[in-house]
Amino acid sequence: MKPLLVIGSRGQLAQAIRHFRPNAIFLERSIADLSHPHKLTEILEQYDPYAVINAAAYTSVDNAESEESLATIVNSQSPAAMAIYCARRHIPFVHLSTDYVFNGSGDIPWREDDSPEPLNAYGRSKLAGEDAIARVGGKYLIFRTSWVYDAEGRNFLNSILRLASEREELRIINDQFGAPTYARHLARAILMIVDAALKLPKFPSGIYNMCNKGVTSWYGFAIEIVQYARDLDLPVKVRHILPIPTTEYPLPAKRPHNSRLDCSKIKSTFDITMPSWQEGLTACMELKKK
Repeated sequence: MKPLLVIGSRGQLAQAIRHFRPNAIFLERSIADLSHPHKLTEILEQYDPYAVINAAAYTSVDNAESEESLATIVNSQSPAAMAIYCARRHIPFVHLSTDYVFNGSGDIPWREDDSPEPLNAYGRSKLAGEDAIARVGGKYLIFRTSWVYDAEGRNFLNSILRLASEREELRIINDQFGAPTYARHLARAILMIVDAALKLPKFPSGIYNMCNKGVTSWYGFAIEIVQYARDLDLPVKVRHILPIPTTEYPLPAKRPHNSRLDCSKIKSTFDITMPSWQEGLTACMELKKK
């Protein structure tokens, strides 16, 4: 039986996929380094997968402002090389993209066919990856997601838990809105969709929005995280969580204010509806209790 091949092994999505598909083959960076796209075909040819999921990326949003060339190599040129490998073998290629391909204006959830207009280098590199994969064609699924987190690793949830245990006051941005997306919910949906897509008469190649349901701000998310921490008797020192505008927390890369994503396409195409972001947080925090 052919294996599922996952590019990346230590990131949040790769670890979440491993939870559901422990028998998949995971290629860590020392084996499949996306900063060297010209080497990827030779590496991939050592395996005979039924599908390839790219769970690796350049994700340092602020560093990308000074390393846009590297970000583009990792987020565009390497995915294109993998897409070519998959297209030649008529197997699915799955790639993760981001809400950062949009400019974040307004308050209406973004649809897949809305015109992208990235605000920063990271967003431009991810959009370039989408375009490169689409030009290759073949069987491909691009999932745009937002605010991904997990119980382990470097992410907003774990940063808030750490800071809440160290400080009495936190100042959190309250004018950026989106859906916190639990990595295990994302991984489970991706695997279900790949399995379903392979059974369809025509493979439904394209771009799909996929994130947990609902909307909140970073401030709202932080409030819920800290409340769960208190309920679980985790160490909490913080007494005040204050909402602040983005202008009071300047960073090298601009962030979109509206990261809402319309996920109706995965419902109509695959009959999949993601759980709410609150359900994702509950499931994730339960792991913290263990």
